This record gives sequence, structure tokens and C-alpha cells, in this order.
Amino acid sequence: MCGIAGWVDFGRDVSARHEEIRNMTDTLACRGPDAEGMWTAPHVALGHRRLAIIDLDGGRQPMTEHSVRERVTLTFCGEVYNFSELRTELIGHGHTFRTRSDTEVVLRSYLQWGPSFAERLNGMFALAIWDGRNEELTLVRDRMGVKPLYYFPTPDGVLFGSEPKAVLAHPTVSARVDSDGLREVLDMVKTPEAAVYSGMYEVRPGHLVRVSRKGLTKHRYWALEAREHTDDLGTTIRTVRELLEDTVQRQMVSDVPLSSLLSGGLDSSAITALAARTPGSGRLRSFSVDFAEAAAGFRPDAVRGSADAPYARELARYVDTDHTEILLDSGELLSPAVRAAVLRATDLPPAYWGDMWPSLYLLFKAVKQHTTVALSGESADELFGGYRWFHNPGAVRADTFPWLTSGSARYFGGLQLLDRGLVEKLDIPGYRRARYDEALREVPVLPGEEAGERRMREMSHLNLTRFVQTLLDRKDRMSMAVGLEVRVPFCDHRLVDYVFNTPWAMKAFDGREKSLLRAATADLLPASILERVKTPYPTTQDPAYESGLRTELAEILRDGNAPVRSLLDVEKARAVLDRPQGATSRSYDRGSIEMAIWLNRWLGSYDVTLDL
Repeated sequence: MCGIAGWVDFGRDVSARHEEIRNMTDTLACRGPDAEGMWTAPHVALGHRRLAIIDLDGGRQPMTEHSVRERVTLTFCGEVYNFSELRTELIGHGHTFRTRSDTEVVLRSYLQWGPSFAERLNGMFALAIWDGRNEELTLVRDRMGVKPLYYFPTPDGVLFGSEPKAVLAHPTVSARVDSDGLREVLDMVKTPEAAVYSGMYEVRPGHLVRVSRKGLTKHRYWALEAREHTDDLGTTIRTVRELLEDTVQRQMVSDVPLSSLLSGGLDSSAITALAARTPGSGRLRSFSVDFAEAAAGFRPDAVRGSADAPYARELARYVDTDHTEILLDSGELLSPAVRAAVLRATDLPPAYWGDMWPSLYLLFKAVKQHTTVALSGESADELFGGYRWFHNPGAVRADTFPWLTSGSARYFGGLQLLDRGLVEKLDIPGYRRARYDEALREVPVLPGEEAGERRMREMSHLNLTRFVQTLLDRKDRMSMAVGLEVRVPFCDHRLVDYVFNTPWAMKAFDGREKSLLRAATADLLPASILERVKTPYPTTQDPAYESGLRTELAEILRDGNAPVRSLLDVEKARAVLDRPQGATSRSYDRGSIEMAIWLNRWLGSYDVTLDL
């Protein structure tokens, strides 16, 4: 796993502009702590930071093919899981290889098939290829958007990078945010391509962007399509199992230590069990996480009815993993150093899910001490229908994003402390409605599909193209901030495509969440885990965490120069602080405090200019 950056400018010679491309590349050092590289030509400069996973000596980048008339150069982030098959096919076409790396396979795939090569890749990746034969840059992002890739068009070319910070490091780009950018920060809509910063965009999942002297064009090479599902239930269950087995086996390939992230829930347990039985892999390491105070005395709440630890231990014994429990100190979540690292990793205020960002960062930091690659159960809920809103008739009928309906929205609300005039000016409800209508128009149609099934197809599409991206972004930023590669088998596009077209009646055939996944892995797991109700990622129950948030908000309110102060309803914020300790944890207020604090840190640290 790596970080990439680059600069194309057809109006000047950038080959000697080493300082600019080095500064851009250096911002991504955490993503690639093992090596760095730069490559320049008259109108292009490419940078690379490497986290070595496969062919530790041979996979250095940027990688150039010298045999063509003009050099073709690649800077690549990610993993291609079918590189062995592609390598064999390319040898059949006459290609020879200098390395064992998937990087060279990607480069030669482009040489063989041109821009259509992306359709042949199975993996998670973000890459840039400069073709000197026609002076064209091609940016490509994987189908599900597991790996990020941002770009900033300029009058004579483009700037790009794995994270916004790489683009912002260029002297011609400033951190400006307009009304739509702020709306994206404040609401859980995650509009494809929107990057918050003015003039900056994300390469959309399943798309490529081509930049030449003629300008910039965007092309789609993959999207979810509606097809009739003709398999019966038994065949469907077997097919899901076969796809999962093949996917996990492919994703076990690594020349560095590999492990599994295990919560004791269905998703991570299924991946761990499949990984543990992969031939030739040796004994698998697994890691679970919880807070020290929860380990001493767990208290059920509205969303977590049971602690993870007993289930994780049971699964580890059941499949014989080398298991490690990581216990976090809630006090670390408020550490200025940890908060600064989280903000630096995200480039945006990570307000939603509150303490989950710093806790995930600390978990990955601990895991990185033992291993470089980890498998995750992320995205199974979006794919198989695991969230409560899939099974809530009110959420299904609602004319908005299901995670923003009553009962779910409390996890994503953070506007309560903002100035009322600002909120009215931004018109978040109107923006949300427009983005929702836009998302619905993208849902593929299956002629003759019954209305109920049609609506559940919409629900699945919304989760797989909007909501899942927020989780994948969080996973990517927090893991790469410590140089840990996290792989997500449930994002294999073959599995996603198959399950997306499976009727909802099959996905919930036993009346429960994720029925199809449970049936496909029933023989791998103990009954307790198969029957366990979905439990989300743990959050701290330590009252000291709330106290720390309140203290920081009070400091902001006392500071007349605090960057966020002009955006807040100061009197309402003071009223929240006047409530007794513990009251904020039982309302939306904690999320609002988190939002205010992160906004303040972001506006100040990134010197953001708001164009409202």
C-alpha cells in the first residue's frame, strides 16, 4: 500500500521543479514509510511513497517501461489480487517481467490493453499512468472506492494525490471551502466526486480520468447493473460461499505478516474463519479491540447489547488463531497528539461517530506493531443488509437517505450548536434532498421488478455507493496514518455484483439481517456468533471522555479568536455546558460538541477560508 502524487502542466517544463513534487509526496509519508521515489519529464512530475507488501525489492516506484518509443511510467497505490493470472496472460502476449510485483503487472497491462486495462484488475487501487507516446495522464480508481484519489484541474493540466493534503501542498492551491463543501462536511450524504475543497475532486469509484493537451475527460469502466437473478436459494448460498473463499484466498497473498481484525460479530468472524483455513497460510494472527473500562464492567446501551471480547475469544479458539486483545485507554482519545494525527490523516473534520476515529487510529497503531496487513469485515452490512434501517419499515419508506431517518440520524447529527442563521443559509435539508434525488436517478432498473424489491434495490444501491464510502474512507485514513494495509474482502466487485442482484427475499430469507451471509458461513462458526445480533464498533462509556469534550468546548467559547466561534450559537453552546455531567451522552449534544471541536481544529490547522 502506498501514496501517490503528481503534477501535469502542458504550459511549462516541470522536470526541474523537484521541491514542489517532493513537498506533495512527503505529505504522504505515513502511507508509505518504506521508500520514496520521484520521476519527471518536461511536462510531468510523479511522486510515490511505498509500503512494501509484495516483492519488497522489485516493486519500487514510479515504475517506467523503457522499451517503448517514449517512456510509460506508473505510480500505483493498492493491491491487485489477480496479478498472477494477468502475469501469465501477459507472458502469453510476449511480455517479459523484471520483478514479481503486481506493479509491473499493472504497467504491462496498460501497455497491452490501453485504458481498458482497468476492467481486468481485481483489487483495491488508485493509480496514475503517464503515457509519453501521446503525452496523456490516466488516473484510475478501484470499483468500490477502497483507495482514495483526488485531483485538481489547472488551466494547463492537473495536480493529483492520494489525499487532499498532497494537492494542498502545491503552492498554487489554497484551502478554500464554499457552501457546498461545508454542506458535505456537515451532513452524511457523501456525494461522489465531491472533495469539500473548492476546485478539488475525487476520482469516482469505477472511473478513470484522462488528461491531455485537449483537456480533461472522465470515463466509467464499471458500475452496479441490474440483472435478473435466476439462481435458487441453495445455489445462491453456495455461490456466495465460493466467491468468499476465492476472495479471501486471493487477499491472503503477502510477503509481510498478515492478520485479521476480529470483533466477534458475523462479518469479521466469517473472514477470520475463512482466512484461518486457507492452505499454506500458517497460523493466523487476529486482533480485537475494546476499552479498558468496558473490559472491567460492560454496560449495555441502546445499540450495543453485549461486549465483543467473549465472542472474539470464542471464535479465536474455535478456528485456532493467535489472538491478541487490544485494550484502549479512553484518556488517549483526547490526547492532543492523537487528535492532531487523526485530523492530519483525514484533512477534514472527522466529527461523525465521535470517538471512533481516534480509537480506530489507536487500534491500527497497536496492530501495526505486530503486522503490516490486516483483513477486515467492513462493508458486509451494506452488501448483505445488516443495518437496522434495512429492516425498519419507516426507514425503507422514507424519502431520504435511510441512515438519516428517525432512529438512525442521532449518530450523524451535529448541527445543534451551529449559528441558526448559518444553518438556514446552508439549507441542509434542501441540499440533502437534491443529493438524494440525484442518487436515486443512478439506481439501475430491472424491467418488471416488483415495487418492494425495487425499493430494496434502491436501499442497497444507496448504501453501496454513498454510505459505504464514509466507512471505507475512515478505514483507509486511520490505517494508512500508521502504515497498516487493511484489505476488505466484502468489497470484491464480483461478490458485490452478485449479491446486489440477489432479491431481498433471499437476503432476508429467515427474517433476520444478513441471512444470506449467515447461511453461507454457517459451518465455519460457533452457534453463539451465528445467532448474535449485530453490534457496532465499540465506543467509550467512560464519563471522563465526555468531561474532556466539555472542557475543550468551554476553552473554545472563552477564546474570542477561536476559528469556529463565528459559526456557533454561543449561547446554545453555553447552555449545553450548563447541563449536568452525563446529560450530553444521552442526547444529540455529544455529537454537536464533537462537531464544534473538530471544526475548530480543522479551520485553524488548515487555515481554511470559507467562501459562504
